[in-house]
Amino acid sequence: MSRPALVAVAHGSRDPAAAEVISALARQVRRLAPMLDVRVAFIGHAEPSLPDELGAAGPNAVIVPLLLSSGYHLSAGIAYAATSAGALVAGPLGPDDLLLTVLTARLAEAGVPAGTPVVLAAAGSSDPAAAGQVRRQADLLAAELGVPVLGAFATGAEPTVPAAVAELRNRTGGPVAVASYLLAPGHFQDQLRRSGADWVTEPLGSHPALAGLVIDRYRRAATARPPMPECVSGQ
Repeated sequence: MSRPALVAVAHGSRDPAAAEVISALARQVRRLAPMLDVRVAFIGHAEPSLPDELGAAGPNAVIVPLLLSSGYHLSAGIAYAATSAGALVAGPLGPDDLLLTVLTARLAEAGVPAGTPVVLAAAGSSDPAAAGQVRRQADLLAAELGVPVLGAFATGAEPTVPAAVAELRNRTGGPVAVASYLLAPGHFQDQLRRSGADWVTEPLGSHPALAGLVIDRYRRAATARPPMPECVSGQ
């Protein structure tokens, strides 16, 4: 009997390092959930594509978007591919308390002192709901750290990351850290390094807590699948 398929789909990037990080995250998921057939697909700029990987995964696959908020890719491209293949789609990874484990670990790795205000820097989206989800994650991080945390965006929404860094610096009169709210390196991560912050963390990457969150999203979607109708003989 074939294993149930989890198809993790990422944005995709021209930077080869981004695909390597997504592959490393998939390996973490396989290690934590060996009963699943874990596959990786990309929306663009890398292979395999989501339709191709869904075709190889077979029926009853669950797509887990490696996206930290909702937006166009989730509501359009991924939803269309799922409908065509008869697959389920899990919700985005954020906001979630498990992401606090990853974010605080990355801040510690960067040497950010306790008490430092933080800009939570996301890629950005023109979808107001996506921006709202980033701000909710920023609120969760602020409560966890006990410091001011502003959600900011590399593109598509306000405030920009440099503007948020300047605002927090003016408000507190001290140094400011940027916590990367990105999964993998690439163009947006490079932008964060030019934001004027005193520290910039690495992307979330393949942290085990992130792999656990991917599995959680899979299970929530899989358990919501309607049961197959029973076949009653003689009727």
